[in-house]
Amino acid sequence: MDKKQKWAPGLEGVLLILLSHMAAGLEVPLDPKVLEGLPQPPTITLQSPKDYIFDPRDKIVIQCEAKGNPHPSFSWTRNGTNFDVETDSKVVMKPYSGTLEIDISGEKAEAYEGTYQCTASNEHGKALTNNIVIRQSRSPLWSKEKNEAIQVQKGSPLVLHCRPPAGLPPPVIFWMDHNFQRVPLDNRVTQALNGDLYFSNVLPEDTRSNYICYARFYHTQTIQQKDPISVTVLTNNPKGERRPGFMWPVGEMSTKMVLRGETLELECIAEGLPTPEVMWQKDGGRLPSGRTSFHEFKKTLTIIDVNEDDAGDYRCTATNKLGSVHHIIKVTVKAAPFWISAPRNLILAPNETGILTCRVNGNPKPKINWFVNGRSFKDFYEDNGPKVEEDTIILSNVQSGSSAVFQCNASNEFGYLLANAFVSVLAEPPRILTPANKVYLVIMNNPALLHCASFGSPIPAITWFKDGQTNIKNSDPYVIHENGTLEINMAQPMHSGKYTCTATNNLGFKENHVFLEVKEPTRILTQPKYRVVQRGMSALFECKVKHDSSLIINISWLKDNGELPDDQRFEVDDESLTIRDVTEEDAGTYTCITNTILDQDSASAMLTVVEATPTPTIVLEKPDPPTDLELTDQMERSVRLTWIPGDENNSPIQNFLIEYMDMLHQPGVWVNLTEVPGTSTTAQLQLSPYVYYMFRVRAQNDVGYSDPSIPSAQYRTNPSAPDENPTNVKGVGTEPGNLVISWKPLTGFQSNGPGLEYKVMWRQKDVEDDWTSMNVGNNSQLTVTQTPTYVPYEIKVQAFNDYGNGPEPAVVTGFSGEDLPLSPPDGVKVTVPNSTLAEVQWDPVSNPSIRGELKGYRVYYRRVRGQHDSQEEAEQQEQVLTFSGNRTEAMLPDLQPYSVYNVFVTVVNNKGEGPPSPNKTFETPEGVPGPPSFLNTMDHGLDTLTLKWGPPLSNNGHLTGYTLIYHPVNTTNELGPAKKKFFPANVTTITLDSLNASMLYKFYLNAETRKGPGPNITKEAYTAIDTALIQPPVQPGKGPTESPHLSSPVTQSLHPPLPKVPSVGPVFGTVNTSVSEEGPVISWEYFGHQKRLFVEYVVENSEDEWKRESVNGTHSHTIKGLKPGTSYWVRVVARDGADLAVHETTNVLVTVPAVPNRQVDIATQGWFIGLMCAIALLILVLLIVCFIKRNKGGKYPVKEKEDAHQDPEIQPMKEDDGTFGEYRSMESDTEDHKPLKGSRTPSNGTVRRDESDDSLVDYGEGGDGQFNEDGSFIGQYSGKKEKDTHEGNESSEAPSPVNAMNSFV
Repeated sequence: MDKKQKWAPGLEGVLLILLSHMAAGLEVPLDPKVLEGLPQPPTITLQSPKDYIFDPRDKIVIQCEAKGNPHPSFSWTRNGTNFDVETDSKVVMKPYSGTLEIDISGEKAEAYEGTYQCTASNEHGKALTNNIVIRQSRSPLWSKEKNEAIQVQKGSPLVLHCRPPAGLPPPVIFWMDHNFQRVPLDNRVTQALNGDLYFSNVLPEDTRSNYICYARFYHTQTIQQKDPISVTVLTNNPKGERRPGFMWPVGEMSTKMVLRGETLELECIAEGLPTPEVMWQKDGGRLPSGRTSFHEFKKTLTIIDVNEDDAGDYRCTATNKLGSVHHIIKVTVKAAPFWISAPRNLILAPNETGILTCRVNGNPKPKINWFVNGRSFKDFYEDNGPKVEEDTIILSNVQSGSSAVFQCNASNEFGYLLANAFVSVLAEPPRILTPANKVYLVIMNNPALLHCASFGSPIPAITWFKDGQTNIKNSDPYVIHENGTLEINMAQPMHSGKYTCTATNNLGFKENHVFLEVKEPTRILTQPKYRVVQRGMSALFECKVKHDSSLIINISWLKDNGELPDDQRFEVDDESLTIRDVTEEDAGTYTCITNTILDQDSASAMLTVVEATPTPTIVLEKPDPPTDLELTDQMERSVRLTWIPGDENNSPIQNFLIEYMDMLHQPGVWVNLTEVPGTSTTAQLQLSPYVYYMFRVRAQNDVGYSDPSIPSAQYRTNPSAPDENPTNVKGVGTEPGNLVISWKPLTGFQSNGPGLEYKVMWRQKDVEDDWTSMNVGNNSQLTVTQTPTYVPYEIKVQAFNDYGNGPEPAVVTGFSGEDLPLSPPDGVKVTVPNSTLAEVQWDPVSNPSIRGELKGYRVYYRRVRGQHDSQEEAEQQEQVLTFSGNRTEAMLPDLQPYSVYNVFVTVVNNKGEGPPSPNKTFETPEGVPGPPSFLNTMDHGLDTLTLKWGPPLSNNGHLTGYTLIYHPVNTTNELGPAKKKFFPANVTTITLDSLNASMLYKFYLNAETRKGPGPNITKEAYTAIDTALIQPPVQPGKGPTESPHLSSPVTQSLHPPLPKVPSVGPVFGTVNTSVSEEGPVISWEYFGHQKRLFVEYVVENSEDEWKRESVNGTHSHTIKGLKPGTSYWVRVVARDGADLAVHETTNVLVTVPAVPNRQVDIATQGWFIGLMCAIALLILVLLIVCFIKRNKGGKYPVKEKEDAHQDPEIQPMKEDDGTFGEYRSMESDTEDHKPLKGSRTPSNGTVRRDESDDSLVDYGEGGDGQFNEDGSFIGQYSGKKEKDTHEGNESSEAPSPVNAMNSFV
């Protein structure tokens, strides 16, 4: 475009609104036949990204592709100056393209770094790419640094710094050792976003000599490593448990800025023992759903695709069992420029007007600069160019030859956007792109779309004709769309025929013919019915179809939505399916599907197969549809409908449902009209005017509704005037000076006749004025302009048609548009009743100046400074209170005492706020101060304590001093007598003397002003423990006196650890352990102040948690219920109110003895004594009988025979214990194998080995055994001797009854 081209001054706003649709509607067609010979300025189709990082080992390829007619030529600039591609042998430009290939092999890649821009040009303009910044990827070496070995105590926090070199792009960081094994990361060990390695608390296993930080550079595929770092974890002075603290970020608050659309990453890494857990929340809102994720064990919060709503305060909280700590990250969201609406290419005809818009947003707001063919707008046009209004260019009365490419550049500090949009001035006659003589097929009652795509400049006007004669208007049932397409909402056979579309502009005329054929729908007239068939019989399903004779019909059958079985028993005919010799597998649902190329229909029925039964089952089905519908007694608004019911199918008909279709207003939609009882076969129907009725009837029984009957003949009612007016009439002003009247329009059914319109009437209320009226058709609102601001109007809307008016409408009241209030409230006064409350009063604003509905008043106030301050405080947030209604006073709560405030008031209506009242300044009087900021205790002595505190955060006046009150606290948590001290305002540290040793004190400290004392801060602290008072007495030669206790075989003395409160001696004295029958017994001496004592224990070598039992107020405790034969670690612990261990003993190992075998001594049982007596009596009788028989036989005396043949193995009967002698082997006579007297051998007859002799389990009676002082066992062995069955000797005597009984035990 010639820069001297003159642009004729155009019309202003109205003309632009009328013509702008022309600029937006015409696009360059994609049809190659149309594009051939059509001039077009260049358009960039492909370009490289703005930031291009290249690998020095590869070629540099900078893309630049464009289209246009004629094909564009290409040129490049580098760093703002012309880049002559042909003079550099290393640079090649692709043919018919602007893409550059730079071969940097053997060259210094740095020489080709810079900012490149491609220009595509032809005779119609120039298009530009973005500025493409070309940079070489870099992977620099690690800077040399000396890493000293690190030694750290167990439990301490630790940070290993990585400090990788700044690569391009930045490298990926990871930590490994010399064996390339990654350092395991978990909740305790974390890698930060900057690559540093954080340990919340170190453990001995963290000791290693080769912590190595690696940096991997993506483009160059290289890895650099830092020198190894040696870490040794010491255990000689481990760091104890502690509350969490933040290692990163530091402090209580930090800030973060992120750009819109980018990813926000926030991290909080905490130290502490146990390892803290980190949680995130957003103050005053929720984390965005679907865009939020957590990483690094919830230490990193990630939000993708950031928008402005993501700004705010993000709080991370680190928590362990000892407490929690918070950190707030203030996130602000800025934005590089982003498109709201990019400029679009325009094709304009000569003398037309067009608009280019370049709408962008960003934070800060982008600056928009316009260029033409790559030159600044002012340089190109000098003085007589198009009109520019910020983001809009208005091109008025364009002329041939003025085509150009416009560039919009929007930029702020975070980036820029560049868009090309050409304006092509063309004079082209119309062309129709839709193929000629195209035939459209559509099913009746469906929409039909007839296309007429066109191109031309100016945009052609499209006109449609039917059968070459009728000019089709944009009205029911036709709709002509902006792109020229003709739509018929509900196609009917009458709409079939030839249609002609014409495209016309001032350069010519073009027409095209298309044809529409409306086909009858495909319908299944006789549907398959539910069948119950006996096994071995045949089943028949009918499917009679009606379709358009010009369409080919296809009928198929499905079983259970799948194909029919491949079985000759299934016979498919044109209108039926027959299944012969039915089996149980044939049961299921059978579906008939009929379709053409345009539509389809389907119907299903179920087949049930049963065994042959003498009595057929009665099947209940829905009724058959009624038939023979007839219309009689035809009146103006009523008609009588008569029908014949169908078969009830074994269930009586309950009622009939009558439905109608309005063929004029809602064709194809059936609506319920009325129901009549099942005994009736006729109904008198009430009708509405101007409706083309068709009726149908459905019968209902217990199974359900029948299919609908065949519709009746059409019955048309005559038009009449409307019976009703529109509802929901409203009058609301949307802008100053207008009144929008709206209503709910009548439906076509309610119109009662053709030509439905509305008479809208209005007049100003309470003013003697006539009604103003306007007729509105095919709309539901009317905008009245040039009205006064916010005045009431009376409104009426009446319906009328070609046959008369509707009834007299009701009057409703509405208001014209509001405007911002004109005047501020006057007479603003402030009364200050106390130091934290102020009352504001003002005079009400007059109604005319409100110019709208009064919504209320807003009071704005802000603290300027304290009265003791000379300068105004920065960034004091303004507060606002809104009061609805006609209020004239307001209370301002929660003010800060001794401060200076500004206040002003505005009035509010629906449009907004009015101007503010003049600022009113007031002061709040002096108040009581806040509590001291902190109170700490130090230097705990036997009778002294040092207190240190900080001044209040808010003095609220002149600080006069501090008052300290303190009490001693006895062992029952009762407060002793109070002492009170006063200190001047400049004193913040004091040492108290004459205190009691080993005593808990409670302190109360508050600050005072002339107004009085403020709230206090409390603190509890102990003086040191005096060992001279608590050391247990020592007797010469005997050591510390033991507490009274049962005698025990095991005694251990424990040396207590250092106490956790200031002391000068041990807190626990001697600790003794012993074992009683009930369990281990623990006794101790405790001289501390804590009242909550526990005995805690755990199984030796177990990882279970310690169990505890409360022992408050005692000095000994028996642990019951422990497992016999098991060893336990036991300790005594004193805990404070927070359940933290204050004092504890060292661990002592206690072994619980095995439970002895407690068998019942049957010798003492009554039943056993009775049995023994009976046996003895029986033996005595037998001996007497034997003696008598012996004497009668005259044989030799038994005594002499025994004396002559005495068996050496027979042991004489013991007279002293009364037991019978036993046969024993000679080997068993030795002392080593004799059982102890009174002992019982096991039930299997074996004798216990020596090593088990001391076990309580091995003895039959096992009386209550206990240990004496030297550890020896004291107890009674009891039981009966048993014969050793291993020897195999047999006794000629009767067996011992005791042994006989033991064999059953």
